[in-house]
Amino acid sequence: MPDPFDSYQFLLHLRSRWRLPAATVAAATLVSLAVSLLVPKKYTAHVSMVIEPPAGSDPRVATAVSPVYLESLKTYEHFAASDALFSEAADRFQLRAIEHARSVENLKRDVLKIEIPRNTKILDVAVTLGDAKTAHAVAQYIAEETIKLNRKTNRAGDDELIADAQRSVDESARKLQAAQSARLRFQRRSPGVEALKAELEQLRSLRDEVDRLAISADLTLAEQQARQKSAPADRGETESKLETASGRASELRRRASALDREIAAKQQALADHMAESDRLDARYDAAWAEHDQFEKRLRDLQSSIGFRGERLSLLDPGVVPERPSFPNIPLNLVAAAALGLIVSLFYLTFEFSLRSHKAEVFRKTLRVAANT
Repeated sequence: MPDPFDSYQFLLHLRSRWRLPAATVAAATLVSLAVSLLVPKKYTAHVSMVIEPPAGSDPRVATAVSPVYLESLKTYEHFAASDALFSEAADRFQLRAIEHARSVENLKRDVLKIEIPRNTKILDVAVTLGDAKTAHAVAQYIAEETIKLNRKTNRAGDDELIADAQRSVDESARKLQAAQSARLRFQRRSPGVEALKAELEQLRSLRDEVDRLAISADLTLAEQQARQKSAPADRGETESKLETASGRASELRRRASALDREIAAKQQALADHMAESDRLDARYDAAWAEHDQFEKRLRDLQSSIGFRGERLSLLDPGVVPERPSFPNIPLNLVAAAALGLIVSLFYLTFEFSLRSHKAEVFRKTLRVAANT
């Protein structure tokens, strides 16, 4: 049966072989330092944007941010991570030539990182390149274009609403113009209400005058009839006057009847004129009210452009990075030292086990030889 692991002996073994772990750690550290100093440096520039609620929303609602709302803001990562936007940035700053990339996809994967930290409304754009100034310029460009893209997207919906409202305004303006033209044509081809009322008043005055003359003629006729009865001697002259008075009375009655018909016709014309005028005025007022309503809606839409969707604003334009993000020399040195230490410990453990095994075999051989 093999002997159990002897910790004390193992520690003594490590103490006797301490130079090996020290040399391994030192060698790994030196190699890591040399590699870290030789590899090309990479700089990461950060630009932050804040996603603000719509300007027209209730501020009390804006403060009550739910996790679902924050999760929905993840969609804005696609704005900044747009392939078309990154391709424009790559062409603008000649990133393919700088990074020696074969495709935009590989370049984007290595260079760009878009992230919204958990439970925040901050959109962070990180660009990693070999040149610090170029990395900062690319990050700023992508952030600014992302803001423009968001405004363009919001504006597209606003433009559609405004176009619909403008069509309604144009249609209502045509209706208003037609109603106004119809009212003007009616006023030009027809006498005014005041003129009709004046004519009607003249006819009524004339009718009163005819009534007065008819009453006078009737009195004259009655007087002549009375004279005829009282003076039979003057019968011829009286009959002549009686016939004249009778004819005058009949003519005045016919004239009164004609005036009554003319007055009735004029009253009907005045009523029709007023009814038509009221109808045209009502049509014009309705068209004006509709046009005014559509114009007010159009002004409201124009004044609220860009205020219905979330807004992206530049929060932190960032600075040109001075320390490289890659390689991380302290981290590399610590990792290399830890790796060297672990490897040396594994080797020493294996060596100790092998030596213990050989010692056990040698002891067994001695025991067998002593027994024989």
